[in-house]
Amino acid sequence: MSDARATRSRRWGSFPTTADVGIWGRGASSAALFEALGLGLYALMTDLRKVRTSEERAVSAAGQDTTELVVAFLTELLNLEQTEQFVGRDIRARPVGNPPTAIVASVSGERFDPDRHTSRTEVKAVTFHDLLFDPERGRARVIVDI
Repeated sequence: MSDARATRSRRWGSFPTTADVGIWGRGASSAALFEALGLGLYALMTDLRKVRTSEERAVSAAGQDTTELVVAFLTELLNLEQTEQFVGRDIRARPVGNPPTAIVASVSGERFDPDRHTSRTEVKAVTFHDLLFDPERGRARVIVDI
């Protein structure tokens, strides 16, 4: 499967946990999984259908292993929302290494506009609890603190 096709086939969603919320992602590559988790994070915070891709932000992260990288990457996306009120609608990720220990991504979206965007769940932090990142099976999940 080509890289572009793998990226388009990404999917995401959320699931309840005892006190927090989980985000799951599906994709045919590490890049697609990172993108799906990132979009799942933003979808928890607002309705992505109302977000325009009028601005772009560069995001990078690194970790000692893939687990640390997932938390670092999603934390960088969360920091964009918390510091700049920027919400992403599209993410193009380029993981570095096999397995990946760094990532460079382009996030397209815009600043949160309360007149157009719905405020959903406030995410406080990304956790290591029950984190799964399995590109061979095309699935990933992470729990976020709300």
